[in-house]
Amino acid sequence: MSKNEVGFAVTDEYKSWIDDIKKRIRQAQIKAAIKVNYELLDLYWELGKDIVKKQESAKWGDAFLKTMSKDLQKAFPDLSGLSPQNLKHIRYWYKFYSQEGIGLQAVTQLEDGLDDAPSRPALQEIEKLIKSIPWGHNQRIMYKCKSINEALFYVQKTMDNNWSRNVLEHQIDASLYERQGKAVTNFQVKLPEPQSDLAEQTLKDPYNFDFLSLREKYDEKELEDALVNQITQFLLELGTGFSYIGRQVPILVGKTEFRMDLLFYHVRLHCYVVVELKTEKFKPEFAGKLNFYVTAVNKNLKAEQDNQTIGILICKDKDDVVAEYALEDMSQPLGIAQYEFTKVLDKDFRSSLPTIEEIEQGLSE
Repeated sequence: MSKNEVGFAVTDEYKSWIDDIKKRIRQAQIKAAIKVNYELLDLYWELGKDIVKKQESAKWGDAFLKTMSKDLQKAFPDLSGLSPQNLKHIRYWYKFYSQEGIGLQAVTQLEDGLDDAPSRPALQEIEKLIKSIPWGHNQRIMYKCKSINEALFYVQKTMDNNWSRNVLEHQIDASLYERQGKAVTNFQVKLPEPQSDLAEQTLKDPYNFDFLSLREKYDEKELEDALVNQITQFLLELGTGFSYIGRQVPILVGKTEFRMDLLFYHVRLHCYVVVELKTEKFKPEFAGKLNFYVTAVNKNLKAEQDNQTIGILICKDKDDVVAEYALEDMSQPLGIAQYEFTKVLDKDFRSSLPTIEEIEQGLSE
């Protein structure tokens, strides 16, 4: 117990109580910020609708936006976001999601009966979603996405994962929408719902390893080294929920010790994830080895409260049909995906790097 400058005795009970008060104030601040953001975007949406409809009915060109901006800024000098440029952003935002103009692309796809075009929510649902993320995020999404379905995918991911603008831009530039859930898996057969759906959406194909710098001829150890050295970027590429445990993790089966390339724990799936790396095209025997590792983790590491372990094989290339055949008789839930990267070291620089064999030879001399 201690006394402060006013002579009040600070007890543990007081500390606990004041911590709870601080927590409630912070929660209220967050709620207030969300409400302010929602109200602002609600205003932007209505402004966008009015601008579009006025231009349609009165046949006004863009010149009136400067006059509109000047009049609004004069009346509300403390309110930001009323510049001519932002009014154009606001108009584009409304037109994009209301399917007027550019947004018609998604409607055309749906009317053409494309099987891979998911149904679009009603406009009222869209409004609620897009008003739940900051204006800066909305601008990046609407200008970088080609369709409403793609845009809403990133809106939902931003809400689910609390992405910053930089992370959002990285995920869009890395084409997460096109890659997520595209790996070959047997999750629907080997895992119960809803874990199977969540696990399937967790995987990407291909994985983008552009954050790595490797020489032209690299082996699996070099790839593993590079990924572990860039573990933060690797975790970002793997996706939300992966927690890194270790590399070359030993596991004892009988009297023989085996080593898994990479081991993770997924906090949303509540399960271990074994990741094996291959710097060559997929072969059926790769699935058998991964299946063995997943079985071993289930028997030796998995706790009662953990869900079934899954395995992910990331290889340089694969034939999807071969991958599907290989997974058909596997006893464990496995996924197979490719990786790609375009950034290799400059040819002159590469030639100056010793290979693993050259290093080992030098050490033995």
